[in-house]
Amino acid sequence: MNRTLSIALVIVVALAAAAAGIYSARQSAPAATPAASAEQQAALDKLLALELPDSGSAKQPLANWKGKVLVVNFWATWCPPCRKEIPAFSAMSTKYRDKGVQFVGISIDTADNVRNFQAANAVSYPLVIASPSVVGLTEALGNTSQALPFTVIVTREGRIGLVKLGTLSEDELDRKLAELSRS
Repeated sequence: MNRTLSIALVIVVALAAAAAGIYSARQSAPAATPAASAEQQAALDKLLALELPDSGSAKQPLANWKGKVLVVNFWATWCPPCRKEIPAFSAMSTKYRDKGVQFVGISIDTADNVRNFQAANAVSYPLVIASPSVVGLTEALGNTSQALPFTVIVTREGRIGLVKLGTLSEDELDRKLAELSRS
């Protein structure tokens, strides 16, 4: 009887460990971005047609980066999670610059705040300024709460490669850019 109980206990523990492993693997795997709906693609097309001023008031057409993998990050200087992810974005921008990847930060802020932020922090990619109304475009892209940070990665073909509301980890970003920069 004691031996049967021991075997049953080992089987239960093994099954629990297997279930935990499967759960853990699914949690850490990057989520696949489903094909964009017509509404999402229309919103992305509007976004990519924007010309936004940088902190020096020079217009920066997002269309300049057509044909590249484009990481578009909506952020603000007053947003702690936004500021937290910028060093990782700068590192990934440098790492993938020669692989056809371009980052752009769309700040929902004032030019003065962005200039001050750039003076205090090394950012290796362009930062442009947009009014809060531009965040409205993100609703159709999946940002229904219109919160920050919000990141859209656009493929070379101008399609949605990834949409992320909230902080995008450096590991997740690296994996996605490695995948998209090969294609």
